[in-house]
Amino acid sequence: MINFGCMSEIKIHFLGAAGTVTGSKYLVEVGSKKILIDCGLFQGIKKLRQLNWDNLPLNVGEIECVLITHGHLDHCGFLPRLVEMGYQNRIYGTAPTLEIAEIILRDSAKIQEEDAERANKKGYSKHHPAKALYTIEQVDKAVAHFRAIEENYWMEISKDIKVRFTYAGHILGAATIELDIKGKIFVFSGDIGRENDLIMFPPKTPEHVDVLFIESTYGDRLHTKENIEDRLIKIVNETIAAGGTLIIPSFAVERTQLLMYLLWQMKVKKQIPDVLMVMDSPMGANVNRVFQHHIKWQKLSMDDCNAMCNCFVETKDFKESLSIVHDERPKIIIAGSGMITGGRVLAYLKEYISNPKTTVLLAGFQSEGTRGRQLLRGAAEIKIYGRYYPVNARIEEIGGLSGHADQKGLMHWMSQIKNKPEKVFIVHGEPQSSDVLRVKIESTWGWNCVIPQLWETIDL
Repeated sequence: MINFGCMSEIKIHFLGAAGTVTGSKYLVEVGSKKILIDCGLFQGIKKLRQLNWDNLPLNVGEIECVLITHGHLDHCGFLPRLVEMGYQNRIYGTAPTLEIAEIILRDSAKIQEEDAERANKKGYSKHHPAKALYTIEQVDKAVAHFRAIEENYWMEISKDIKVRFTYAGHILGAATIELDIKGKIFVFSGDIGRENDLIMFPPKTPEHVDVLFIESTYGDRLHTKENIEDRLIKIVNETIAAGGTLIIPSFAVERTQLLMYLLWQMKVKKQIPDVLMVMDSPMGANVNRVFQHHIKWQKLSMDDCNAMCNCFVETKDFKESLSIVHDERPKIIIAGSGMITGGRVLAYLKEYISNPKTTVLLAGFQSEGTRGRQLLRGAAEIKIYGRYYPVNARIEEIGGLSGHADQKGLMHWMSQIKNKPEKVFIVHGEPQSSDVLRVKIESTWGWNCVIPQLWETIDL
């Protein structure tokens, strides 16, 4: 146990992203005060996804506030369920984070409602009737609790507790959360971005940290050193030359914009053919607007944002998506979702996955249990809307586009901490990545590291 002198007893409840890379939730209990850091959805294997239907093992009405590091679903996607369970207080994040979270939550609810309706109509669900985890109406209730906080501003939560959000890169609005509890600094890294990201600025590191919660998504690996642009040009040109379609399942936030930026630049430089390029994600289109509204949070100028967006056809509705699906011309499609767990990309894969002229380019981390992970492992068939389709398409992966810092990036970020933290909790990673990062930290600096398990409570 860490000796914090006369401080009230502090407990940390690991309610997600512990022993796994998804479902980020950490409850900080300081005496009678309870603060929830992130409120993410479990994704990936069925065993984890089923946890989203369970109530949290606490009285949510006692939570003082919720602090959100960024707008990805695995960090904010449980918010409608939390409010439905009785949470009534404020949900804080940076302005871009809350705008993106609202977009992602509405899209998530819409997909869930549509999937439930489709399953009930076609009768392929084991549940009768199939239900959405939460509805758009429930998202509205959660969004009503949103309050934006400026980056780098200390906000008082109570007499002894204050909080600050600092720039983390990764995606637009992403922040590291610093909790000052009676002068002791608890830092929740959130997801750390890359030093040399094409769109986002480098992440900032808090100078002093007493207790650190560090993500470990890429804790056991380094990003590829290959030239990403050259590889993407080669994949595009080979696919188009074969008369095929390039399908890129993509996360709607930052990854889609990064891919759009690269393809736009390649077309401007005439490195790829002048073919139809489609960004088929209503969520991605909405996120593009957030990028245009928050220029100071990213490297792109307003002119760059506008030119990039104008280079792509943005679909307005599913009817327009279907017309593009049935367009036989060679083309480039960016569509959600990034791990192929749902979204518009399923309509394209349903039509194209069995065509050997098709290339499916996976451009990000693929969690265990997702269709993306199945394709990476060479699946002979994948299930879409209750039916199996043979995989004859060429499957490619570009790992260097990740918005996450790799092991070297995480170590660089931590190296800027000026003191020796009293405890380091390694979270938000699959078991191997967390353990490899633990060994690296301990052997480099001798810091006291712990890998907590899901549902574990630790007294400080």
